[in-house]
This record gives sequence, C-alpha cells and structure tokens, in this order.
Amino acid sequence: MTTTLITGASSGLGAEMARQLAARGDDLALCARRTERLEELREKILAAHPERSVSIAALDVTDDEAVFEVFRGFQAELGTIDRVVINAGIGKGAPIGKGRYDANRATAMTNFVAALAQCEAAMEIFRAQKYGHLVMISSMSAYRGMPSAMTTYAATKAGVATLAEGIRHEMSRKPDLDIDVSVLYPGYIRSEMNDQVEQSTPFMVDTETGVKAMVAAIERRTAHARVPAWPWVPMGTALRHLPLPVVRRLT
Repeated sequence: MTTTLITGASSGLGAEMARQLAARGDDLALCARRTERLEELREKILAAHPERSVSIAALDVTDDEAVFEVFRGFQAELGTIDRVVINAGIGKGAPIGKGRYDANRATAMTNFVAALAQCEAAMEIFRAQKYGHLVMISSMSAYRGMPSAMTTYAATKAGVATLAEGIRHEMSRKPDLDIDVSVLYPGYIRSEMNDQVEQSTPFMVDTETGVKAMVAAIERRTAHARVPAWPWVPMGTALRHLPLPVVRRLT
C-alpha cells in the first residue's frame, strides 16, 4: 500500500492524479487552498473506492511554515508518507519589462520558492524514514527559454527540474537511503490552468489522457519522463538542440 501526498490537488492535474492513483490502490493525502474542492474530491474518491483512505488539509504553498506543518501533520496522521507529488503551481506571467513584475514574482514564488519548501519538507520525512519517492511536476517549457508571458513560467519549471535532479544526484550517493526522485515534463494537457488556451492547440490532450501518462511514469519511478510520450519525447529532443529561430516556429 502506497500513501501519496499531492499538493495543488483541488483541481486540474492534481485532482485527476488523485482519482487515478486511488483507482490504482493508493491512499491519499491531499492539500490545496480550496478545501471545499478537496472535500468534494474526497467524497467522490471514497464513493468509488470506499477501501481507500483520503486525508485533506488546507495549504497555501507560499506559506513556508504551513508547508512543513501540513506535511508533518499528514505523516503523524497516516504513519508514513511514501510519495510526495509537488504539483501546486500557477501559470500567470507577463513579458519582462512590461510593468508586471508582480505577476512574474508571484509565478516565481509559487512555482520555484514554494517548490523548494515542499522539497525540504518531503525530504525531511524521507530521510527520517530512509525511503520515499519525490515527484516534481515540471513542464516541456523547461527545455528552452520561452517568450512573452511564458518567460518566467518556463524559467521556474527549468529551475524545479534542476532542483530535483540535484536531489537525485545526492540520493544516488546515499546507499543507506532508498529515495527515488522523478521529474515529469507534461506537454499540452487540458486543465483549469490553461482553459483559456484555444481548444484547437496542436497536440493538446484531455486531462484524463494526459494524467494517465503521468501516473504511469510516476508508478515506474522513472527519473524523468516527457508525457504523453507522443509527440513530446521527440519534441523535447528537438527543443533541446535546435537553433532558437527554429524553436520559435515550434512554440
């Protein structure tokens, strides 16, 4: 039995991960700012899977102290946390130098600084247990610098991927600790964060399909995965290596 903690679980990819992981047999610790959404999600999961355990807690991930309190509280309640999925994030932003530092700062604080706090809290638990699975949700936008409103968002997603890789590097040198670290790079998956994006966006998949690929990668405990595999495995290679003028035509 695996107990999985998911942040940003009240909607979108986080909520769908909770549903799919519960169907696969996981007990859940779910946190987000909107507790009424979490309560609704818990009721639906337990109605479909009454044998599961689903704990919820309110959490604003930009509140550092609350991150540690909630993670420790879940561990105390459930006895163990086997996996933590760092999913909470926002997608707002603006072109650099256009007077919207507030939006870009909020994106950086939520997507990177808050992710750092979540990593600290998760790894504190895992080090004490001597095992665990840290999962970081990055983005295909992390592969190259992105223009306009995506600039800060992409930078934060590159940052969290590098943060997770650094933790994985350290854990590989700790034979006494059984701690895996996975980074997922989702492509275009429909969610509340991008519901304003045109429905005809190329390669956009629905939430259930996209999250099915994410959950499969999580359960494989893969070090890194571009999801869904098509077209994002070859696209990631192209983004990484093609000249910037070509990348501009692809994004």
